[in-house]
Amino acid sequence: MPAGHVSSADYDRAGLGPFDISEKDTDTGYIDLGALRIHAAEGLQLRLEVEERSKRVIAVTLDLGGSTLQLQAFAAPKTEGLWDEIREQIGASVGSQGGTVMERPGRLGTELLAKLPAQTPDGQAGFRVARFVGINGPRWFLRGVFGGPAALEQGAAASIEKLFRSVVVVRGDHPLPPRELLQLRLPKDATAGTPSAPAPVRPDLNPLERGPEITETR
Repeated sequence: MPAGHVSSADYDRAGLGPFDISEKDTDTGYIDLGALRIHAAEGLQLRLEVEERSKRVIAVTLDLGGSTLQLQAFAAPKTEGLWDEIREQIGASVGSQGGTVMERPGRLGTELLAKLPAQTPDGQAGFRVARFVGINGPRWFLRGVFGGPAALEQGAAASIEKLFRSVVVVRGDHPLPPRELLQLRLPKDATAGTPSAPAPVRPDLNPLERGPEITETR
């Protein structure tokens, strides 16, 4: 196993992040998106993804250094995490589309590398790659999907992984069923971005039954 690569059971979330709002001061330097607070890194572009039917914000995608990171946060039980079960569902979904998944220890705990059949720009048969990571927090679960060079290259992933570890989740005190999507919203500072056009929802690659998956190499 490469140095620094661990299973989710051995990953020190409280020390390395992502963090709970009770663990981190986000008064300065963070973009407030409701359930998620994102550190304002240099060169970061932020895109909110809107579900066409409900018009609600269902995911945030970060673009940094040519790679993308899609984030979604969900309510989770107090006593058990969701990541083990969700990895199985992702694997089954990818397999049903003729793709493959590889589970492996990573720098953010256990991760899945998914490859899905796709056409290359010149019409040849190829595949697109997505790297799924999942973090079990206190009463929340955060899923990240890395695309572009960060899905494949450790060096290219460093800056956007650092951004992922700096994310702060605001679960709220209200009761929610497990897997309920935590509410995202536009940042109060309108200059931080506006919602993008609705992203194409991929229900066939959607283990939590909400929100699109990013599987393209951009």
